[in-house]
Amino acid sequence: MSKTNPGRYFEDFRLGEVLAHATPRTLTAGDVALYTAFYGPRFALFSADSFAQNCGLGQSPIDPLIVFHMVFGKTVPDVSLNAVANLGYADGRFLAPVHAGDTVSSSSEVIGLKENSNRKTGVVYVRTTGINQHGTAVLTYVRWVMVRKRDETAPIAQEAVPALPTSVAASDLVIPAGLSFAHYDFALAGSAHAFEDYEIGEKIDHVDGMAIEEAEHQMATRLYQNTAKVHFNQYERAKDPTGRRLVYGGVVISTAKALSFNGLENAGLILGINGGRHVNPYFAGATVFAWSEVLDRAEIPGRSDVGALRLRLVATKDRPCSDFPDRDSEGKYPPEVILDFDYWAAVPRKR
Repeated sequence: MSKTNPGRYFEDFRLGEVLAHATPRTLTAGDVALYTAFYGPRFALFSADSFAQNCGLGQSPIDPLIVFHMVFGKTVPDVSLNAVANLGYADGRFLAPVHAGDTVSSSSEVIGLKENSNRKTGVVYVRTTGINQHGTAVLTYVRWVMVRKRDETAPIAQEAVPALPTSVAASDLVIPAGLSFAHYDFALAGSAHAFEDYEIGEKIDHVDGMAIEEAEHQMATRLYQNTAKVHFNQYERAKDPTGRRLVYGGVVISTAKALSFNGLENAGLILGINGGRHVNPYFAGATVFAWSEVLDRAEIPGRSDVGALRLRLVATKDRPCSDFPDRDSEGKYPPEVILDFDYWAAVPRKR
């Protein structure tokens, strides 16, 4: 019997199955430094302990997207090693902050299975939960991924598509314990724009562009211990019509989020992920641009220092966003659009 893990194929999954993922990961300042090197984020709360302490925290929390990528990476050998593509996210909530020195691990429950009509692939839905070394949940989210079948004729025991919320309710958003924006330093953060300055329907062109190189995306993906074949195995990818390694979608998310600093300097702290789609493939070398739309604003009960903005972050490849490229009347995206990501962010209110 082979001792190696070839990864699961679609027919290997069962509804209700809980997968305990291997390799807990202790996050360090080194991980934060590498993340900064890959994407260049400038959000002050994650950049300086002194800024975080002025906001009531003992030290800078780790950017929620680092936590997301690390938790996600644990799931790949059990969920998406044989994936064709990661399709989307929903119902994501960051439940507790993570700091350097904390250890995260993850598990996933299979909540949906749907075989595709070609019988060569199927879509697997999982709810993943990340916990820290104390057993406290720090993150939960749903994702769905298209996975190859080992045997096209294999029957599927049970299928179901889960009902997912269109967004996380504002009342379910968790503000990190101790966080206070009562004395928020807008000057050090880089912008005077507060919660009240953003209007529903407003669109923001983040102006800057950033190309992702082959070495960068592969190093970043290895940092998260994500082993999906589509990102690394050029021998296998040579058989694909594109002949190229696909960039991990999380690299696109983090690049676009870093670009969003220009216009959303005070919206760095993600509280929830309402939904997200990698709508077209992205390959290294193309320049990523981004724009955001304000979808909603929410009061935080009992808080006068912070509000929540629901933001739609759209990323493109080799197309500046001054014209806000979007879906047509039939809901189809232009080929240059690579990401449509819907999230809640905590934003300081005016004093």
